[in-house]
Amino acid sequence: MIEFHLDARSGVAPYLQLVHQVRQAMRLGLLFEGDRLPTVKDVAAKVAINPNTVLKAYRELEYEGLVAKKPGVGTFVSSTLSDASLSEHEPLRRELRGWLERARTAGLDEESIEALFLSTFRTPTEEER
Repeated sequence: MIEFHLDARSGVAPYLQLVHQVRQAMRLGLLFEGDRLPTVKDVAAKVAINPNTVLKAYRELEYEGLVAKKPGVGTFVSSTLSDASLSEHEPLRRELRGWLERARTAGLDEESIEALFLSTFRTPTEEER
């Protein structure tokens, strides 16, 4: 089951953070069609937000066709975003863990690592220029 978390510093609305986390879990093969999402009450209690915020996120996911509500039962994944590249995730994850370890050994803290990753990620490659 997915474990939600919120980053107050991100500048992203809390409901959108929840939507992004569900979509990411689907892409990574952590959520599959038929899986039940945590209840609104459980999510609101865990991340200390208003239940209406969770409802807004779940409605957005429902609008996108990714989840379906079953009254009295819960909210279930009705689609998936993972694809054939899922088999490539683990080798890439191992490489990324190695890179993270080298960054930490070089003395970078979490914020510096994140800044370096995001700036590199958003910089077009030679081929994209």
